[in-house]
Amino acid sequence: MNPVIVTGTDTDVGKTVFAAGLTAALGARYWKPVQSGLADATDSETIRALSGAEVIPEVYLLNKPASPHLSAEDMGLEIAADRLALPPVSGPLVVEGAGGVMVPLNRKLFFLDLIAQWQAPVVLVARTALGTINHTSLSLMALRNAGCTVIGVAFVGDAEPQVEQTIADMCAARHLGRLPYLDPLSRKTLSDAFTAIDVDTIRSAL
Repeated sequence: MNPVIVTGTDTDVGKTVFAAGLTAALGARYWKPVQSGLADATDSETIRALSGAEVIPEVYLLNKPASPHLSAEDMGLEIAADRLALPPVSGPLVVEGAGGVMVPLNRKLFFLDLIAQWQAPVVLVARTALGTINHTSLSLMALRNAGCTVIGVAFVGDAEPQVEQTIADMCAARHLGRLPYLDPLSRKTLSDAFTAIDVDTIRSAL
C-alpha cells in the first residue's frame, strides 16, 4: 500500500476536487474515512464522478454538516480512532481528511493526531485567497511538529504568485502547483487542469 493524505487549511478550500484529480493521476483508490454532512453529494460520490476511481466506503457517515465530533455527537456516536486504520489495499491510496488539520474527531483527538498515527506523506491544499499565508503557515507548522512528512502545498483558486511564493519560501515548502476554479467542473476539465500539478513529486514520495 502506498497512501498519501490530502488535507486542507480549512473547509471548502477545494481539497476534494484536488483529491479527485490526484486519484485519477495516480491511478489510485480513494478513501474518506469520515464524512460530515449528507444533504448534498458525499465527497466519495464526487470523487467517483470526477475520477472514475474505486472508492472505499466511509467508516462514518454523519448527517450534520459540522465538525466531525459534533456531527457524531448529534447522532449519539463517538468516533473511535481504532476504527480508522488505513485500509489494506494494493497500490496507491488517496486519503482525504475532513476539514482542516485541527478539526476534532472526538473530544480528545484532532484529525492531525490521526494523520500522525498513519505515518503517510501529506499534501496540504490551500486557497490562494486573502488569509492563506497565515492559515497555510500554521497548518504546516502543526503537521511538522506532529512529525508528519509534508510533500508540499497545492493551491486552489485564482493565481496569486507572490502569495504562493511567500508561503513556499518562508515555510520551506514545495510548491506543487495550482488548480484554478473550474467552470464547468467535469472529469475532462479537471484532468486538463491537473497537468499543472507536480504529480511526479507526489508519486516519488509514496
